[in-house]
Amino acid sequence: MSKEENIETWPDLAIGLYDKLTGRNAVITYEFDNLTVHVPGKVGAKDTAPWNISGKLKISTTEGKAK
Repeated sequence: MSKEENIETWPDLAIGLYDKLTGRNAVITYEFDNLTVHVPGKVGAKDTAPWNISGKLKISTTEGKAK
């Protein structure tokens, strides 16, 4: 079974896509219009705070030199 066949969630898909684009000078742009994300105060917390996002989030990759 290939790695692609194990993708079951949106985060898995996003991670796989980002992994494939890393080192290829890729730019991924996400655009949001009134997106609300409920963010926990700490890992495992049940209480959340709403974060409202409107605008663009741009993620870019570059190929770095090994140290």
